[in-house]
Amino acid sequence: MNTLYATRGSGNSLKPFLTMKQLDIPFRLVFVDVINGETRREKYLAINPAGTVPYMVTSDGRRLGESNAIAWYLAEETRLAPGTCYDRAQALQWLFFEQGNLEPFISPARFFISIVPHRRAERAEEIARWQARACQGLGILDGYLRGRDFITDSGYSVADIGVFGYTHVAAGAEIDLGQYPAVQRWMQRVTETSGFVSLSDMNDHASILLADDGIQAHAS
Repeated sequence: MNTLYATRGSGNSLKPFLTMKQLDIPFRLVFVDVINGETRREKYLAINPAGTVPYMVTSDGRRLGESNAIAWYLAEETRLAPGTCYDRAQALQWLFFEQGNLEPFISPARFFISIVPHRRAERAEEIARWQARACQGLGILDGYLRGRDFITDSGYSVADIGVFGYTHVAAGAEIDLGQYPAVQRWMQRVTETSGFVSLSDMNDHASILLADDGIQAHAS
């Protein structure tokens, strides 16, 4: 089966996790501790030389990185694949937008505010800039989603999963999502889709740990 290397609390890791759960694709989950530097150690670099998560090794041994690319691969020829050439282009447009205008700003602001708050003061100026840029992106997304149910014209798809990944945790970056009512309504619709699982579900999922002395069984 596929093996997904992920880190707890990561909106990017949620994307392939949610995709496989909604499509009932069996997979093995291996948690990698980013904060403690596991992605920079020889054991993980032998799996993914880029040292990033999420990362997937497919059931036939092929390797794939980048959260949206992994989710796209998994969704191909399934009900989560956009239906037409135009819809696929729409999906890619907003997946690119998410990686350029949302994730790079929500993620680090959330990291220093909610995950390592003891380091917040040292990054205060950057956090303010990240928050401002994230709000610009969320404003554009909110305008696009007004009067729409989902990202593409063909309905719920991998594009929604990709954009949802970090948008739905923006409150952890102290961004008020109440300013973006269309985004809030869209996020609610995403959570109501068949087979939806949350970030906390991923964090608590039975998994394996990448340990210094080998891959060890772990049931969380």
